[in-house]
Amino acid sequence: MIAPLSDLPAALADAVAAYEASGNIGGLMERLHHIRDGATPDALVAATEPWLHMPEVAGPLYERIVDHQPNNARALVILANAYWLSGRGPEVVGELASRALSADPDNRGAWHMWALTEGNQRDRTIRWLQVTQRFPDDMLAKAALADNAASLAAAEHDREALDLAIGAYEELWNNSPTEQQRAALETALNTLRNYQF
Repeated sequence: MIAPLSDLPAALADAVAAYEASGNIGGLMERLHHIRDGATPDALVAATEPWLHMPEVAGPLYERIVDHQPNNARALVILANAYWLSGRGPEVVGELASRALSADPDNRGAWHMWALTEGNQRDRTIRWLQVTQRFPDDMLAKAALADNAASLAAAEHDREALDLAIGAYEELWNNSPTEQQRAALETALNTLRNYQF
């Protein structure tokens, strides 16, 4: 039976409230499976919005959405993120990110998940560099590039990675909206500029 659209938000809110009160993950899963089996994917998308920050809620609901909408890049990214936050491995998450990129090559979230799931430090740094080249105004990707390049420079005594990290941190500093952020970035920059191999 298809649940009326107006009942879904209340049913989800009730399921989440019961879970938060009891901590019973099994009970939550049972209720979520009942809810998702009685709703259309589009109705689930709308009803799940307030709970996207909870992977234990978003994951099971978005499994059904992705089953019915396998080329929905946003849904694939949301499911990948829920899996990542709940500890699913990079292979499963990376496969979802790749599917999302195939469905929509301009989906920034898919690019982020694709870069995040690379296990090799050097290759992950290269992936974040590719993301920043594709989305030059994406400061979150720029921060990930800076952090990964700095880690690579320290681990492998790599001068090119160090220069890449310094350049990325300088760009973040130039675009920083607050003095507090600039001060933190300046500390990182001073450390990197004084780094001795």
